[in-house]
Amino acid sequence: MTVLPDFATRAVHAGREDLQALGVHALPIDLSSTYPFTDLEGATASLDALVSGDKTAPNPVYARLHNPTVARFEDALADLEGADASVAFASGMAALTAVLLAARADGGHVVGTRPIYGTTDHLLTCELMGMEVTWTSPDGVADAIRPDTALVITETPANPTLALVDIEYVVAQADDVPVLVDSTFATPVLQRPLEFGAAMVMHSATKFLGGHGDVVGGVVACGEDWARRLRRVRIATGALLHPLAGYLLHRGLATLPVRVERAQATAQILAERLAGHPAVLEVAYPGLGDRTGLVGRQMDGPGTMLAFEVDGYERARAVLRAVRTMTPAVSLGSVDTLVQHPAGLTHRVLSDDAREQGGIAPGLLRVSVGLEGAADLWRDLEHALEVSLPTEAAV
Repeated sequence: MTVLPDFATRAVHAGREDLQALGVHALPIDLSSTYPFTDLEGATASLDALVSGDKTAPNPVYARLHNPTVARFEDALADLEGADASVAFASGMAALTAVLLAARADGGHVVGTRPIYGTTDHLLTCELMGMEVTWTSPDGVADAIRPDTALVITETPANPTLALVDIEYVVAQADDVPVLVDSTFATPVLQRPLEFGAAMVMHSATKFLGGHGDVVGGVVACGEDWARRLRRVRIATGALLHPLAGYLLHRGLATLPVRVERAQATAQILAERLAGHPAVLEVAYPGLGDRTGLVGRQMDGPGTMLAFEVDGYERARAVLRAVRTMTPAVSLGSVDTLVQHPAGLTHRVLSDDAREQGGIAPGLLRVSVGLEGAADLWRDLEHALEVSLPTEAAV
């Protein structure tokens, strides 16, 4: 029986198997925009292979078609997700756009569950992709499926409320319609959706995979059939991840388990303390009495993201003004702790009805816990919450 190495070991070594033979220790970066050839027929054959969706070819020909540095990152991420392949893009939204364009050949209808990342919601709702969307809860997926449904899209943990979705349950309801899971919040450290029947798993690689707030990218892990379709879209639309970004993302994978586990431990502490603070109406964190049973079954831990609600927009704004150690900023998954206001930023593009349906209240704040000391983060957060309270309550 083949025994797979520990996940942390794979995170360090995936995509690096040939470095010793190359005589290098650090990952190589190929910044070429074009690739010389000595044989026209060979170059033509390489071009034909890549345009048809092949993973690689003897000659990359041109950087929009293929890049060896990006391919290394793709191999490593596919390993961590347990996928046949992965396809990397210039951003998470470029990755989603490619999936929708690839799925369009199978039908013009998509089923989506809310809440979900705001720009994902917007892209599906604004009809820019020429596809109709039916929004539903995870329980309503089966009833929303139509003969022309090409794709089911869900996100778990959901952005920004941390709601958990049972992937196996959604896949069963979808029947033979492929399911795409946005697993950005969980990362492959905590959740691998393909193990539960999803056809594709998507990440905004900008977040935890990069991990340092200095790179933008997206990636979809899937079977080779879907990968071929996605590569063809990527070539036609010019959405290939830049090689320097590919290098940074691959480098980030090595420390991904350590970063997630450390931040997760701190997130648990902060969530428990927030739950007891008088200025906090509600805390959303899978580590606080998960009623779904998915933590431990679908997820290997509750994660590093949490959300909490204070009494209204002005109170939330006061908290954001008062934090000093935490950084008020969108995005997530960085080494530093970020706090933001979903209704005013990441989910502002939604209609009022869509925000209400997704449970995105005016007083909701989302926190991406970083690697700072838990005591320092709580001191900062506690001070900000006390400042936000009316004077009589803060005394």
